[in-house]
Amino acid sequence: MNKKPVIFVVATLVLSWSLFSSFATGGEVIKRIVERKTLVLGTTGHFPPFVVKAKDGSLMGFDIDIAKVIANQLGVKLKIQQMQIESLFPALEKGEIDLALAGITITSKRNMRVVFLGPYFVSGQSILGKREIVTKIKSPEAMNRPDFTLVVTKNTTSEQAAKALVPKANIVRVSNMDEALRMVLQGKAQALFADEPFCVVAAFRNKDTDLAVSEPFTFEPLGVAIPENDYLWINFVDNLLMKLNATGELKKLKEYWFNNPEWMERLPKKKEFM
Repeated sequence: MNKKPVIFVVATLVLSWSLFSSFATGGEVIKRIVERKTLVLGTTGHFPPFVVKAKDGSLMGFDIDIAKVIANQLGVKLKIQQMQIESLFPALEKGEIDLALAGITITSKRNMRVVFLGPYFVSGQSILGKREIVTKIKSPEAMNRPDFTLVVTKNTTSEQAAKALVPKANIVRVSNMDEALRMVLQGKAQALFADEPFCVVAAFRNKDTDLAVSEPFTFEPLGVAIPENDYLWINFVDNLLMKLNATGELKKLKEYWFNNPEWMERLPKKKEFM
């Protein structure tokens, strides 16, 4: 009798049990997720179509859907913690959240604090403003003067890029994207500087105001930020992103949130959204 198949089956069962046991105990992060049966996501809530508040008060968006897929694969509930972008990394380091998704650009400085997986999306910084202004801006040099007011959100790559590309411009820092857009619509700034997807959505949302979006001036990969102290968690999320990309599920989500205006019907009225 050939005993090799039996040995193979036993070895496979041992390996499978070993993998299951590793998942059950896991590292620090994945262990707490499994034990409390909840995945805690940290996000901002002010960056459509990645994350935005619906008229019923709930958060929705491309990043929220990705987090829902991760929670579903873990067999746990999803809990969303809304915070300012500068609070996301400290929250990850303290274990207050399990991952951060908010259209976050991968940078070397940020990567020294947390692990980034992806990129799951590639973006770039564009300007959004009145068409008569934007059409004249062919390069950052055209904005690099003291009489050009450019508004950015604080502690973001938009702010960093603006300081590097147009140091002579009047750069105004605000707390969130809604405030930045409001300044442009009220004529208090010639343009805002932000990721191209936000600019495109804002222009579409306010199409009666004759807003226009420039071509991106930068290249920015976006990633999922997670703590660095759990290799099992890192491997789990990385493999899931790879699967979503390979099966076309990630592409379907992109098509819905970036090319289908249907979701905008769930937004608050413009006077609330700005």
